[in-house]
Amino acid sequence: MGFELSMKDYASYMVKAYTKIHENKEYITDLDLATGDGDHWANMDMGFGKISENIKNIEAMSLSEGMKEIGKTMMSVIGGSSGVLYGSAYLAAAKTLKEVELLDRESLYEVLKAMLEAIMSRGQAKAGYKTMIDSLYPAVKAYEEALRENDDDKTLCEKVKKAAIDGANETAKMEAVKGRATYQADKGVGHLDPGAVTMSYQLVCLMEAVEEKL
Repeated sequence: MGFELSMKDYASYMVKAYTKIHENKEYITDLDLATGDGDHWANMDMGFGKISENIKNIEAMSLSEGMKEIGKTMMSVIGGSSGVLYGSAYLAAAKTLKEVELLDRESLYEVLKAMLEAIMSRGQAKAGYKTMIDSLYPAVKAYEEALRENDDDKTLCEKVKKAAIDGANETAKMEAVKGRATYQADKGVGHLDPGAVTMSYQLVCLMEAVEEKL
């Protein structure tokens, strides 16, 4: 049968992701200060915090409408390029869910794939540029592989989590092609990308939400 996530389940995941980001204020801010202007945590915390404040309304919506509301909130609240990228990702996800009432393993894959494609298109970036994509891209590829190999849901979740974390950690070896780190002499080499780290937090929390349904 496999897992099924309602909009209420997804909304609960968003609150968990907010908690994870909120609790890592100093770590994320320090990462960002090393390569950027230090506001990544504040922007993400503000956006996910606003969504958490409105969670009762969001969880009562359909999947498509809920994703659209999350996207609009992120676009209006999160500062800098992250707001536009996350907003675009969720609006793209909403389009894949117009006829979907519950997220299963296939439709959740379509959501993550749509998010990845929207972020890459809007940000004019790809894997290896030292951005949030470097966590999301390998996670989506791992998800795709798990579906292709017909892995059970537990294995699928573990593969996606590992790919997301490993992808974020790989950014320490990369030269930045986008963002403020490109202005540094070392292009940020030796430092983790904070956007990739917060993306990995979200993907791990999402897979943990799936595991709770197994």
